[in-house]
Amino acid sequence: MHPTLTPFLAESGSWIHFDVDTFLGQFWNNTFDGLTQGAIYALIALGYTLVYGVLKLINFAHSEVFIVGTFAAWVTFYLLGFRPGADPVLGVGELILYLGLALIAAVAVSGLTAVGLERVAYRPLRNRNAPKLVFLITAIGASFALQQTLKLIFGLNAQRSIRLLTPQTLFEIFGTKITDRDILIVVASVLAWLVADYFVNRTKVGRGIRAVAQDPDTATLMGVNKERVIIVTFLVGGLLAGAAALFYLMKIPSGAIYNGGFLLGIKAFAAAVLGGIGNLRGALLGGLLLGIVENYGQSLFGGEWKDVVAFVVLVLVLMLRPTGILGESLGKARV
Repeated sequence: MHPTLTPFLAESGSWIHFDVDTFLGQFWNNTFDGLTQGAIYALIALGYTLVYGVLKLINFAHSEVFIVGTFAAWVTFYLLGFRPGADPVLGVGELILYLGLALIAAVAVSGLTAVGLERVAYRPLRNRNAPKLVFLITAIGASFALQQTLKLIFGLNAQRSIRLLTPQTLFEIFGTKITDRDILIVVASVLAWLVADYFVNRTKVGRGIRAVAQDPDTATLMGVNKERVIIVTFLVGGLLAGAAALFYLMKIPSGAIYNGGFLLGIKAFAAAVLGGIGNLRGALLGGLLLGIVENYGQSLFGGEWKDVVAFVVLVLVLMLRPTGILGESLGKARV
């Protein structure tokens, strides 16, 4: 053993372990839990992939568009009379109503934030034909600006999660309990993705989005309103982030915090790249895979390596296939 490493290892023990027994014992639990977490990543990743497909812009402020939605959902629950730590008993109709109101608030606030971000931060740069690097720096600056605004409004500490739906086991698969909350998150996320995919590939506005993604100058000459397409793209991405925000509050017990979107946004961006950035189907696939892989890594190497494993897998995939798993751009999507 190298002498400079001996004191460190002697004091702290092995800094990484390979626990196959835990991995095998928790395999199915990690798989299904990873699918639930990955569904949230996928919805956020759709916003990244849509904006990149149209503008070739990495909108790093999209993570704050998401976290704004979590606060909107949290405030909606609070205004409806629910409080952190409470465990309300609600009928199915009441539950659908309250979750629906929170969903409307989250998608509306996130959608408006995304559109406002485009109008205030990005459109002036486009009008001046600014270099791509300036867009990237502006996105990072806008991200910090939104973070600090939330910090001023809600404070430094996290707002404890308000739980309306107490998870109830519906059935078991390979000894793993599948709850109604997990089913709801996965099914709703897939439905949201299906709506987005249909919108982009089967509607007139969606054809305009794909036309601008493929060749903006030619699309403009053919009568496509480029500015309208860009606004719609940001809006759709924001709406999907708002839906993910509600599911995040339902899934994650830590609640809403002003900088809570940073790591989750980076993971969602990694999911978009993993599946093939600019590809709607790739965003879904990348999100689900990332959620599963990081759970596997947590069992195999330890909880502190959960995030590291996810990004190592991303790097390995990009080394073998730089365009991501699917790799087809939005502009080349097939109808």
